[in-house]
Amino acid sequence: MSETDNPKSATSVRNRIKTIAELSEISAMAKAEGKSVVLAHGAFDLLHLGHVRHLEKARQLGDMLIVTVTADEFINKGPGRPVFPEELRAEMLAALAYVSWTGINREATAEQLLETVKPNIYVKGSDYKSADDDPTGKIVIEREIVEKHGGVLAFTEDITFSSSVLINEHLIARTPKVQKFLKKLRDENRLERLLNLIDQAHTLKAVFIGETILDEYLYVTPLGKTSKDSIIATQYINRELYAGGVVAAANHAASFCDKVEIITVLGGDDDYEDFVRSTLAPNVTLTAIKLEGRPTIRKRRYVDHDSKSQGMLRKVFEVAHIDDKPLCQSEYKQIGSAIQAATEGSDAVVVTDFGHGMIDGPVLNTIDEIKTFIAINAQANSANQGFNLITKYKHADYVCIDAREAKLAGGEKHADIEDVLQRKLLPAIECKNFTVTLGDDGCLSWSPETGFQMIPALEYDPIDTMGAGDAFLAVTTLLLALGGDPEDVGFIGNVIGGIKIRLIGHCASVDKGDIKKSIQSLVK
Repeated sequence: MSETDNPKSATSVRNRIKTIAELSEISAMAKAEGKSVVLAHGAFDLLHLGHVRHLEKARQLGDMLIVTVTADEFINKGPGRPVFPEELRAEMLAALAYVSWTGINREATAEQLLETVKPNIYVKGSDYKSADDDPTGKIVIEREIVEKHGGVLAFTEDITFSSSVLINEHLIARTPKVQKFLKKLRDENRLERLLNLIDQAHTLKAVFIGETILDEYLYVTPLGKTSKDSIIATQYINRELYAGGVVAAANHAASFCDKVEIITVLGGDDDYEDFVRSTLAPNVTLTAIKLEGRPTIRKRRYVDHDSKSQGMLRKVFEVAHIDDKPLCQSEYKQIGSAIQAATEGSDAVVVTDFGHGMIDGPVLNTIDEIKTFIAINAQANSANQGFNLITKYKHADYVCIDAREAKLAGGEKHADIEDVLQRKLLPAIECKNFTVTLGDDGCLSWSPETGFQMIPALEYDPIDTMGAGDAFLAVTTLLLALGGDPEDVGFIGNVIGGIKIRLIGHCASVDKGDIKKSIQSLVK
């Protein structure tokens, strides 16, 4: 009797957990023996009767049932998820009588899994029967891969439960403030409205204006104090380079809207243009003005390598490659002309002003004349030392800054944020929507119609906070340009921020499908 006939001959349940490569071999062996291989894939975060019935039906479709779970790092269902880590989820499934083998899929989607295992039957629950009900939109692609290898996509019909509802109601301990807010969204049946608002953005053309910043991470291990100087020596481990600044912000918007155009500046010599263009999403185009005699802005951060595996990056030192002297008039003119050409016919304009010299002088006047819905962030950072204030802008449809930037602009170090806005910033800037992001406290939103609204953060267990505000700004701009309710938009922005802070650097952009899935799991 072959191993594929009798998987229970394994010495323990844990031995039925295999790598994807091993599952591919097991599947190929079974198919060579004329057996039918069924594959089921999902998070399976909370194993319940609906799952048991689903897998029972799946096993009846073939001779062998393989079940794979999504790895922890790719589960974007909101804070506190997954409840059970990947190894335990795989083990729980392996203990079921219907399941032959289990594994952990260490990819963001099931596409490569299906290419590798090549099941005869790929089985999903009845909630995936309509492609329109899949927030990720992946079911159509998965069907194509299965059929390419001679398999079929099948659906089970039986009792169903929502793991997210059960987890939200019984397992995850959230603060009373967050529980109250989510209950409000559920009681007002806001889920469909939230998802529809996100989907409406798919026709928009957005223009992003701002500096490109190369964010470089050098991972090092401390060796100790040197013998001759009072400094800590480190050992180099490896390097990661990301296209940040306006490029990262634009890439975040790319999966939500139709077209994105970037107007930016690069160095005249070490421009890194080929690298920057290689990082762009397929629907993003780039217009770059070269600044002769200047470098492309690069911020090199030295990071404790051990912190990468400990859940929170520790950045110990930064070196900025930057020249932020005023530009010459011809360079300002080039930037202004590019902005005018790009914004014509656009639906939303996002100004990501990092305060490094691009958006100054005549360019400010060009931005002030834009008639399209315009959102502005003026960032305060170590390189501009608080000189880059939002008050340099006369008007905007949407202003989005963080608490420190608001207090700097208002000249109020210790005052309450709402008070700073009320007394200092709202009178100074003609604005239709104003949001201040507050880190682990969420965000404060204001509009003339709704007044001030505090929207709590849903997750704050950050790995790397860099770029979270830019992701928040990029997508919330699109939603406000569509006329979205500020509270809805702030909630979606907080979900986006919660997902972004779990990513290192700009290793990936937030994805529309993941955001919708996370909202569904929170508001169901």
